[in-house]
Amino acid sequence: MKKFTGFLEKYLSPLGAKLGNQRHLQALSNGMMMTLPLLVIGSIFMILNNPPINLETVDMNTTNLFIRFLINWKEWAVANSEWILAPYNMTFGMLGLMTAFSVAYCLAKSYKMNAAVNGIMSMSVFLLVCSKVVQVPVGEDAAISAITSQYLTSDGLFIALVLSFVCVEINRMVDKLGIKVKFPASVPSMVATFVNSLLPLFVNIVIVYGINLILISLIGKSIPEAIMSLLTPAIDVGNNIWVYAGIIMFSNILWFFGINGTSVVFSIVFMIGLAGTGANAALVAEGLAPTNPMNLQLFRYAMLGGAGGTLGLILLMWKSKSAKLKSLARISIVPGICSINEPITFGVPMTYNPVLAIPYIFTPSICVVLGYYAQVFGWITPGYIADPSFIPFFIQGWMSGMDFRNVIFMFLCIALSVLIYYPFFKVYEKQAVEKETKEAEEEDDFEW
Repeated sequence: MKKFTGFLEKYLSPLGAKLGNQRHLQALSNGMMMTLPLLVIGSIFMILNNPPINLETVDMNTTNLFIRFLINWKEWAVANSEWILAPYNMTFGMLGLMTAFSVAYCLAKSYKMNAAVNGIMSMSVFLLVCSKVVQVPVGEDAAISAITSQYLTSDGLFIALVLSFVCVEINRMVDKLGIKVKFPASVPSMVATFVNSLLPLFVNIVIVYGINLILISLIGKSIPEAIMSLLTPAIDVGNNIWVYAGIIMFSNILWFFGINGTSVVFSIVFMIGLAGTGANAALVAEGLAPTNPMNLQLFRYAMLGGAGGTLGLILLMWKSKSAKLKSLARISIVPGICSINEPITFGVPMTYNPVLAIPYIFTPSICVVLGYYAQVFGWITPGYIADPSFIPFFIQGWMSGMDFRNVIFMFLCIALSVLIYYPFFKVYEKQAVEKETKEAEEEDDFEW
């Protein structure tokens, strides 16, 4: 075990620390976190539009008040779906567009550049190459102008990330060249910002839109179409459940060494999960069943209690013979229910703890794989709602697919976590009790 932990510490710890501090990954993670409030609000309207009832399987003449309420809710939602889903379409349905702004904003801020201006430029360039104006007939002799939205949704998430980085780096290059108009102090700062934003924006348009036109003429594909064709193999790899489980495992290995592994891999797993959740939401909005098992809910299964899936461990500690572990369980239970487990990670501790390392590293990945196949086999509903972070896990489970089977599955994962942790916990508990006994004896001897 010493050789194993020494090997991991030597090679993985520096890599994890480097990845966690990488500027672009941090901007990606922070930028996508900025979009969460809009996604959660948009998901509320998705819930409102999809009450948990199937009119084909219920008695329409029932006298059950609750069922009648759901029937009336469903009929009202069907009749007014277009208006109910409008907030969803303008929030969750604009994920690509929002990400183009938020990621560029965070990256520019890390460079100490004008974050807002860079965000707006990135969003403008994203619209320029990812959407186009079309004429939509509204009558025999009339038409209105509209823009296409295919890549403005979660379908454009990867393109938004790429263009965000490109736009900020182009602006940074122009800034380094020092091509600026210097104004006297009496000129308002907003005027100076406006004038000095013209050249970077022009350069961005010339470069990015120029490349877009060249690609269209050479291969018949625009930038988003070309990027998606190149990224499809990588996306397919990321959407492989075993690769996903390996990413989660790597995260917990980093936590073992005291590095915030969740922050290192969050941008990757969140991007994969959000794309799948967005695809499922689009299906549900069309009245179809969600089918993509690679959604945000997989990450929830990995975080039952926080990193390491430690809610099962907390339950074992609740009745522990060790006074320290028992008191720590009582402190940690409420945060653990909300997937916050720093008290456990650094209180037990889980870091550099060879006894509990195996269940800490492997339990979340096991739950992720089980969650994937439970969705594939139709035992639970694939997630199609972006639920808020850090709310009780059972609320997350229900909100994700409006299905109580999802909550039951989470409790089964917690029970499995208890079984996996149990033998390792008993070994560690014995060590903890012996240590406490020895310390108590030493205190008694000192008092004597």
